[in-house]
Amino acid sequence: MSTTTSRHAGGGRTSPPPATAPFGARWRQALDARGPLCVGIDPHPSLLTAWDLPDDVDGLASFAATAVSALAPHVAVVKPQSAFFERHGSRGVAVLERTIAECRAAGAVVLLDVKRGDVGSTMQAYADAYVRTGAPLCADAVTVSPYLGFGSLEPLLRTAADHHAGVFVLARTSNPEGVEVQAARGTSGRTVAGDVLAAVAARNAGADPLGAVGAVVGATIGDTGEDFDVNGPLLAPGMGAQGGAALGLRAVFGAALPAVAPSASREVLAAGPSVAALRDTALRLRDECAAAVGAVSEVGRR
Repeated sequence: MSTTTSRHAGGGRTSPPPATAPFGARWRQALDARGPLCVGIDPHPSLLTAWDLPDDVDGLASFAATAVSALAPHVAVVKPQSAFFERHGSRGVAVLERTIAECRAAGAVVLLDVKRGDVGSTMQAYADAYVRTGAPLCADAVTVSPYLGFGSLEPLLRTAADHHAGVFVLARTSNPEGVEVQAARGTSGRTVAGDVLAAVAARNAGADPLGAVGAVVGATIGDTGEDFDVNGPLLAPGMGAQGGAALGLRAVFGAALPAVAPSASREVLAAGPSVAALRDTALRLRDECAAAVGAVSEVGRR
């Protein structure tokens, strides 16, 4: 086992650089500097098998170390999927801690995909776990579900603001089951997703260049008539294996497109375990997304 893998399996971890700038400014800076792409680190059992790794914590550690080496120095945003680490128990969570810290140390924005949603003191506990500076699982941002009511997110939103972290709220997702809730009409006359987006926009009002509260919007949903211009970061899962195409992003987001980071996981990870192949696949997809978004950055000059 390599030194990196051993550290992932439970050794000491480096401290990530402090996040002192507002999250919206860091998101804008990351996309401008590295291009509009988020890559998921999803150690799915089928990918462990495809990489000829055992489905245990050592295989998980090797997978994570390879993904970090290939992706974190190059892409704007990395998105570890917490569930695939948690399924290996406490040692798997230790690998996740290390993965978050190493990705942040390499300069990537780390968006921890946990999709938590609860109320009161439980939501505060999630906030303490994921966005409080110095916490073992502290990331730059987390995903959350607002479907206990947007107000239920208040403890997390408040703590994230205090610690310069971001919060990405599920709004209009691409999974077929989501439509029955997200497209339903509420008492406001808007869709439920529209109410969520309006609440996000209200939290971000007046922020420059972007607020710290983002929305998760499927890359494959097409023109829904929703207003995604929330003055905040936008995450668009579904590129690649889920069917999203870079050229379709404009139909979804319209004028909000410059704030979007399309997200891909399986398309990139399927290129492993070669570090070079993983990196090159991510950079190719990044350039496709940059062309579609019309990003003005240093992408392509590196």
